[in-house]
Amino acid sequence: MSPLAPDSVVVMGVAGSGKSTLAAAVAADVARPWVDADDFHSESNRRKMAEGQPLDDLDRAAWLASLGTQLQLHPGGLVLACSALKRGYRDQLRRASPGLRFAFLDIGKAEAARRVATRGTHFFSASLVDSQFATLESPLGEPGVLRLDAQRPLHELRQQVSQWLRQPLGSVLG
Repeated sequence: MSPLAPDSVVVMGVAGSGKSTLAAAVAADVARPWVDADDFHSESNRRKMAEGQPLDDLDRAAWLASLGTQLQLHPGGLVLACSALKRGYRDQLRRASPGLRFAFLDIGKAEAARRVATRGTHFFSASLVDSQFATLESPLGEPGVLRLDAQRPLHELRQQVSQWLRQPLGSVLG
């Protein structure tokens, strides 16, 4: 990454959009560690989602705080795979990591549901896809956001995000 590029980025979107896969690929490109936000959910949150119950703001509060801590623990930069569905959640992460960017994997409900249904052992119930779309507040128009078509091939998405991250933040038309 260039010296002017931000150190951290959140690869965001609803369940099934491909956040973890893309985050791992981008992290390799930009030589940053990557963290999957799913690893920071409490057991009660995991149980709730496995039972098909959507999380609410209270459920997500400690999870978001721990993700903010992860951003702060990686001053050299981090690639974080995180749904970041609401503007308030993204703003909380931005406060933890000024200059944070968001790569938004935009996907339709039917394709997200199809992908989640084929994941197998993941704790997230496919019945929750509708609640993800109901909760999603589009990040388009927010600073430092790149919209990606989640149905594009991984190599294209990887290249697009990696090139975007190499641009100085001020020159990005998010």
